[in-house]
Amino acid sequence: MSEEKNELLFDLLTKKAIYGLDEAEEMQLGQIDPGTADAEFRSLEMTAAAISMIDFGEVVPMPDHLFAKISANAEKLVGQESPWPPVYKTDENERPASGWFGWLGWTAALAACIALAVNIYITNSKPQQLAVNPVTVETPKVKTPGELREELLKSTAGLIKANWAAGNVKELKDLSGDVVWSDEKQQGYMRFKGLPANDKAKETYQLWIFDKTQDKATPIDGGTFDVAENGEVIIPIDAKLKAVEPGMFAITVEKPGGVVVSKREKIAALATVETKTS
Repeated sequence: MSEEKNELLFDLLTKKAIYGLDEAEEMQLGQIDPGTADAEFRSLEMTAAAISMIDFGEVVPMPDHLFAKISANAEKLVGQESPWPPVYKTDENERPASGWFGWLGWTAALAACIALAVNIYITNSKPQQLAVNPVTVETPKVKTPGELREELLKSTAGLIKANWAAGNVKELKDLSGDVVWSDEKQQGYMRFKGLPANDKAKETYQLWIFDKTQDKATPIDGGTFDVAENGEVIIPIDAKLKAVEPGMFAITVEKPGGVVVSKREKIAALATVETKTS
């Protein structure tokens, strides 16, 4: 066998012992097999298996009947008196493989086995990952202004309440609803029925809070808001200053973005405080 075929034979045997061969490689191995490939493959396979058993922890004794069977087969195999290292038949016109090249294949096989052992060691050394049940985090529900208004009504004493009435806009005579306010929480909500949708490109609604600490000419700005559709709407109050015991609330119609001081030319609604819960 030529030196090139000799190296190819060991490469294929090594790969077969460690990873296995595909159909084309099996066919190639059969074509260059000098008749000793099966015995050499078993030797490489046992070497790889022995290395893979390193650091496997507890060794389980082999059953007696299995030990006896393997011993009998081993005697048959030893009886064949296979040469070591193996000697290949050479053609008369081919030079015999030198000793150095003859061992080159075994060196490659040994290197592959060492790589396999290192791989097994690293795999066994990896810390086991504990299965952790995923924690489901629920997204907090965003409460509607109506839900927040109900919470304020149930949780806080000393609420100021007032009912809306029409202002000086003739078209808004059927407006109703109420306003609730908490001095303690500085929080409140307006509820309207009959306040028409506005064209926010042309105008907006603005709330004014007439507080006892504030001059009537400059009531507290309670924030601007738009109404997108007719029907009942609930709007949170956005007071720009602290309000203490408001006496009256007013809604005016202003330019988009609101104003600092209203001329009160278009008053959409008024609510005078008459009651305060205890």
